Amino acid sequence: MPDLGEAKEIMRNARQISVLAFGHSKVATLPQSSREELSTVVKRELTEYGAASSLFADPDADSQHHASLATRARRGSYSESLILEQLARNRVFLKPQGLETLRSAFVVVVGCGGVGSHACAALARSGVSTIRLVDFDQVTLSSLNRHAVATLADVGTPKVHCLRRRLEQVVPWCRFDCRNEVFSIEAAGRLLGEIEEVGREGKGRKVDWVIDAIDNIDSKVALLKYCAENGIKVISSMGSGCKSDPTRVLVGDISASIEDPLSRATRRRLRAQGVVTGIPCIFSTEKPGPGKAELLPLPDEEFEKGDVGELGVLPEFRVRILPVLGTMPAVFGLAAANHVILELTGYPHEYLASKSREKMYEGIQAQVHGTEERVVRAKGYDAVSIKVPVTLTDVGYLVEEVYNGRSAISGLATRLALARWRSPSEDYLDLSVEGQKRVRLELTELVCMTKEEMAKHEKEVLKGSKTPEDLYDKNVLDRVQRRMEEEKQYAKWR
Repeated sequence: MPDLGEAKEIMRNARQISVLAFGHSKVATLPQSSREELSTVVKRELTEYGAASSLFADPDADSQHHASLATRARRGSYSESLILEQLARNRVFLKPQGLETLRSAFVVVVGCGGVGSHACAALARSGVSTIRLVDFDQVTLSSLNRHAVATLADVGTPKVHCLRRRLEQVVPWCRFDCRNEVFSIEAAGRLLGEIEEVGREGKGRKVDWVIDAIDNIDSKVALLKYCAENGIKVISSMGSGCKSDPTRVLVGDISASIEDPLSRATRRRLRAQGVVTGIPCIFSTEKPGPGKAELLPLPDEEFEKGDVGELGVLPEFRVRILPVLGTMPAVFGLAAANHVILELTGYPHEYLASKSREKMYEGIQAQVHGTEERVVRAKGYDAVSIKVPVTLTDVGYLVEEVYNGRSAISGLATRLALARWRSPSEDYLDLSVEGQKRVRLELTELVCMTKEEMAKHEKEVLKGSKTPEDLYDKNVLDRVQRRMEEEKQYAKWR
């Protein structure tokens, strides 16, 4: 047996198999003893990188039998009575019409790791008969703590084919359309497009639902934005990493998702591009705390190798290790599949309602307009019919995404307001259009504070002679500056 160091090296290199698939030239080779050990476990010859030398090398008799059965079943040579018996419990629960709708559905699962594999397995076992699987990655040793069906024998094989091969042994009549590639906006039309119906050449079926189980922010935002713009129903799984409390997992609109960095980053990018609501998602309200898992720093030896970006599977993909309790991706994946099943079959469901903040946004928008009018008058101008370029969407974005629903001054989360951080310049009124008076105001100039703090700020800074440096301590000034600089980076998405 390999020692602990060799075992770690096996896991490390198994994670890099997917890098090899994209031509990475800096992947270290496994020690010979470790390669022999892993080769014995998975019962197939390994390449010098620890990857399977063939995706389907030397299938055993049992695998050949199941593959043959699945091929015949998809052609119609499988007893309908056996299918109905296997799905009997779902048939009783959903009623015959509900099950028939489920069986005729076409669902796309993007991301086939811990969350996506459990979602896919649940859909297939429940009766969905056409599933497209999209994922560029391969099964690694470290995948096995959370993947729904992968075994040691699957290490080094594409996740999409691992799912297909294992689930064909459970539901041989299910059609799996495997796409071993990265989701990108350029490929969206093809990956989320129609699938040709069996026996009806030239006839395509549109996707009924998409499950987003991607953990890369760029791909995730691209998928959700494409679905929103093209009227494709989608449910998105937010981060299950560093989470441990299944009672805190909720299904709700993306606008209500909280306490999750992936959710916050996704929501902020989408909101900046005009997608504010209408996307259901799975998220956890569990808060981080002392003693709880957190994102691991990248070891110093990795930095010493050179460009950290080269260590990623693909450009912009994470290279740091996110601790994951193996049970939590399953909870997220099953919740996503459950939502899709209920929606497809029309089964009644009513989730816990999230608190609407639209009224609060309207109040803050009116407050911003009122503050600007008072400042205009204080500067000696006529404030009648003044125009302020701040919308409800802008208010929601600033309050929720930039300032996380809290005052930048005190951290309080009640009676919130927005105000200019600094007194405007003398030429801040735009009178270039005849009959129109418009204040020059950028969103990055507005800061979230309580109404009481805003009243003091207006009196002493906006109307008075003081600066923020005269009024606030270094911690507040630094905090506001960080938020403003951060928002400048996000501005490219607006």
